[in-house]
Amino acid sequence: MRLESTLTADALVSTGLSKLGYKYVNIDDCWAELNRDSKGHLVAKRSTFPSGIKALADYVHSKGLKIGIYSDAGYYTCSKKMPGSLGHEQKDAYTFASWGIDYLKYDNCNNDGSKPIVRYPVMTRALMNARRPIFLSLCEWGDMHPALWGSQVGNSWRTTNDIADNWDSMVSRADMNEIYAIHARPGGWNDPDMLEVGNGGMTKNEYIVHFSIWAISKAPLLIGCDVRHVTKEIMEIIGNKEVIDVNQDPLGVQAKKVRQEGDWEVWAGPLTHYRVAVLLVNRGGYTYPVTAHWDDIDIPQGSVVQARDLWEHKTLNHKYVGKLTATLEPHTSKMYILKPIA
Repeated sequence: MRLESTLTADALVSTGLSKLGYKYVNIDDCWAELNRDSKGHLVAKRSTFPSGIKALADYVHSKGLKIGIYSDAGYYTCSKKMPGSLGHEQKDAYTFASWGIDYLKYDNCNNDGSKPIVRYPVMTRALMNARRPIFLSLCEWGDMHPALWGSQVGNSWRTTNDIADNWDSMVSRADMNEIYAIHARPGGWNDPDMLEVGNGGMTKNEYIVHFSIWAISKAPLLIGCDVRHVTKEIMEIIGNKEVIDVNQDPLGVQAKKVRQEGDWEVWAGPLTHYRVAVLLVNRGGYTYPVTAHWDDIDIPQGSVVQARDLWEHKTLNHKYVGKLTATLEPHTSKMYILKPIA
């Protein structure tokens, strides 16, 4: 098994992240040898996984976690360093099931030119035939609007191309993902790509905006930094239980951008128990007051509302009627749960 993967599993447990819901240890591209074996099976790269994937999966499962793996609906994966699953879907699905795989990221490189809506359902049927519950993450980069058909094929679907660790990339992915909010629901999620929090390309405040948007958007929270060496500051972001609880709320309704004026915007979405999650964001270079109005966020106009600040971890003393306003510095946000009390 690969040492880095076992240490990642260990770190998810030792840091307490697994108790917050981070359950998957996912292996990305380049895990397999370039050539299949004589029977056509994928072979784990011997220099990287000398004990094989099954042994690694057993170790990850022993920690109470789940394991994910990567393949591609093409002849080769995006790296061109290992085979894709095109034409081998059933054999690969049986292989993944026999190893104890729980999650499959299915990419879209080096294919035969046919549409994803033709190639992806073949893997869906293959996984069903393999008779093991495997979360299928479609990664065709949003090219064919997978939010419109993905719920019949997989459990999540990328709505964007790859994210980069900078502010402009992050907010553009958030915008592209928000367009499809109405199509997300429990069992099928819009995926604006992994979290860049902790990789060093943004400020702490920008990472808080990043994490807050992904959480309120009900996006899969896939940590993209090295959890074995995460700092206290980053742990306070990816480990914010109150924000994670918004992401994991059983109602499963993705928030929408309900108002935008210039560089500031208001995101909002309903939660269980008649609550509303609200995110105020300043995307600009100047300080602005940002206001959430009740009629924008589906709270009855005359309601008296209690506000819980999810990053300050406190319930505000003031009771709000009609609106809530916060003054935001550049590239910052405020996230609340609002609860009508009268």
